[in-house]
Amino acid sequence: MAAQVDVLLGAQWGDEGKGKVVDVIAPDYQVIARFQGGPNAGHTLIFDGKKHVLHTIPSGVFRPGVWNLVGNGVVIDPVTFMREIAALEASGVDVRERLLISRRAHIILPTHRALDAASEAEKGQEKIGSTLKGIGPTYMDKTGRNGLRMGDLERPDLMDRYRTLVKKHERLLGLYDHHADRTADEAAWAEAVKAMRSFRLVDSEHWLDEQLRAGKRVLAEGAQGTLLDIDFGTYPFVTSSNTISAGACTGLGVPPGRIGKVIGIFKAYSTRVGSGPFPTELHDDLGERIRQAGNEFGSTTGRPRRCGWLDLPALRYAVMINGITELAMMKADVLSGLDHVQVCTAYRVDGTVTDRLPYDVTTGITPVYTELAGWGALDAGRELPAETEAYIAFIERAVGVPVRIVSVGPDRAHTLVRTAALAG
Repeated sequence: MAAQVDVLLGAQWGDEGKGKVVDVIAPDYQVIARFQGGPNAGHTLIFDGKKHVLHTIPSGVFRPGVWNLVGNGVVIDPVTFMREIAALEASGVDVRERLLISRRAHIILPTHRALDAASEAEKGQEKIGSTLKGIGPTYMDKTGRNGLRMGDLERPDLMDRYRTLVKKHERLLGLYDHHADRTADEAAWAEAVKAMRSFRLVDSEHWLDEQLRAGKRVLAEGAQGTLLDIDFGTYPFVTSSNTISAGACTGLGVPPGRIGKVIGIFKAYSTRVGSGPFPTELHDDLGERIRQAGNEFGSTTGRPRRCGWLDLPALRYAVMINGITELAMMKADVLSGLDHVQVCTAYRVDGTVTDRLPYDVTTGITPVYTELAGWGALDAGRELPAETEAYIAFIERAVGVPVRIVSVGPDRAHTLVRTAALAG
């Protein structure tokens, strides 16, 4: 009987700590596969006193004997990709022997980045907070049926296809009145594309099917977070792909019937980078305290993250839309030392209280809070304080699934696996 694909994804607005959890549980799997997003993602892993940030390559790359697949749903910037490869190899990681790339994955061009910047500048005060990595324009070309894919690197007419697409982009840039010298960018892109030809390209849907039929365990790794999903996120302040569990099927070419566990990652509080609604955001000294204690600065952009209390209606929505079967709570240590913590349990919308995430969360929402006891310092070598366990039990009752993993520090070793049953 074929094995199943477990899915690991973010249950908030991204930056939840997915990379760390993948790294921790990777030894349980033979394949780690990224299924969407691109270099707008940043997965940070810390172990042995070193910090590693991955943007495109799956987070299982540090584990010997684990295959890492960049799936068809991912968009790849060759320059960023090769820079990432160089950093891994400099750290002694034998990445080339552990990495496969889908021929169907689309390629980001320098002009995609230029279009991203021009479009964001055009929006002015209405900008969505794009990372300006060219992600949106690349997905637009994908749905427009004229994008470049990794398999095109094997074609003799690659550069002809490239120039045809660039001409289209230049016409669009003319509409934005956006002009810039991209000579250096294009030279670096061409050099990176040449280097990428040395990597193993596969028809990933067939390769994955073979692995599953052979009984290999596969973990699908998402980027960004549920609330940034193009269909179900806080539109229009979202990313350009499906970040939810259903995206693992289209982003890897696996049927829905093969999806097993769905692991949702969330922080003990909430954060968001860039523009968009954030009902529980803290605009005071406490919000800044959480930002500093949690080092809440984007791993891709360096931008300070907006911080606020945990939002249970949003988390419950993520559990529902993804079919999450278990949760991992990250950065519980960041809230250490507070006398009390607040949890949003509902919203007041136009005078009506609801525990559902509404269609429009941009205006008119007031969070309804429940106050719980805070806790002291957390230690991976000790049991969690009773107050932390009470906080977790409160969350479990609210969302209906167990919290199996609790992170109490940034390092790989600062991770606790809970075996307690879901609170009644």
